[in-house]
Amino acid sequence: MAETSPRHLLIPFAGRGSPACRAALPTLRLPNLETLLQRLTLADTDTQDESTRSPPHERALAQALGISAADGCIPWGALDARRLGIATPGDTEGWGVVMLCNWQVGIDDVVLGDPAAIEIDADESTALLEAARPFFEEDGIVLHPSPVPGRWLARARIFDGLATASIDRAVGYPISQWSPLADAARPLRRLQNEMQMLLYTQRVNDDRAARGVPPINSFWLSGTGALNKEAAPAAAPTVSDALRIAALRDDGMAWAAAWQELDAGPVAALLADYTRGDAVSLTLCGDRAAQRYTVQPRGLAGWARSLFDRKRAATVLEAL
Repeated sequence: MAETSPRHLLIPFAGRGSPACRAALPTLRLPNLETLLQRLTLADTDTQDESTRSPPHERALAQALGISAADGCIPWGALDARRLGIATPGDTEGWGVVMLCNWQVGIDDVVLGDPAAIEIDADESTALLEAARPFFEEDGIVLHPSPVPGRWLARARIFDGLATASIDRAVGYPISQWSPLADAARPLRRLQNEMQMLLYTQRVNDDRAARGVPPINSFWLSGTGALNKEAAPAAAPTVSDALRIAALRDDGMAWAAAWQELDAGPVAALLADYTRGDAVSLTLCGDRAAQRYTVQPRGLAGWARSLFDRKRAATVLEAL
């Protein structure tokens, strides 16, 4: 009989160091999470500082998939291209993910807005891709649509080894803080400027202005790199994005409310699986660290000790 794969729940933004989310930590009441933390054993911790281009949840997901890559070079674009059948298993050329976005121009700097907030539909994405394609091709970059509007896959030699910052690192910060500075990225910086001028003239943005939604005025490149020819990605864990939007906006009340729903839903389901005797895993990720908890054999003394060694969820999440 085939062995059942352990259920693995990965939660990005489980801890958040921004002011409002950090202030909301003591208000959290997460009984299912606390019970799981009491029953499971900390198996792995990955702690970096907040300057890494790849945030903890992306590093944890890559590790779960068996992908080894340098910071900023986790090949999400290549992985998606292979899953969609755009790239073959023998394709080792570099890929990247192009996200259409709104750059918010201020007095002193330009801030990257969250692409999830631009409300782009499939027709708009297709129209903009066709307009942008010749400009990208001049720099040897081939664009492909993806099932997600406003998210394109891009193939180019320069993406192999080019470190880029995750969109989840860059949202809400000045563009200059996270833009790639390597010489290989010069064509990208020029292309971003060209795209700003091109997008300004597109009818799509005229229609968006009439609808009262933000203009699409540039793009962000991330997920750059190449997949090893022999790579055979493993089964992915379940990734919950329930906390993402509130965390990126530093909306402490919404983040706390999302945590309550997460605890009552997927976390409770994971606890139920554990109670039935399933092999489960839980990975909690914050700005700096990821912690993975698993089922590990314990003697009677260790089990008795765990009943009294109750971990406060807020303390665990604060350490992330």
